[in-house]
Amino acid sequence: MKKTVIRSNEKLTLAEVCAEIKISRSTFYEWRAKGIAPPCYKIGNGELRVSRDDLDRWWEERKVDA
Repeated sequence: MKKTVIRSNEKLTLAEVCAEIKISRSTFYEWRAKGIAPPCYKIGNGELRVSRDDLDRWWEERKVDA
């Protein structure tokens, strides 16, 4: 079985982010328009990327005890 290594400086695609936090792409864009999505960076071809560190930090800030 292949082991996946996660690097802290990893750059995730929008599809990877949405799959990881289990939301649709349209929900991500809604959150981005409202200013509540994780920080994004545009790369040369116009696609968005989210750094692993930013996503993890964003997630931790939103955790609520259930």
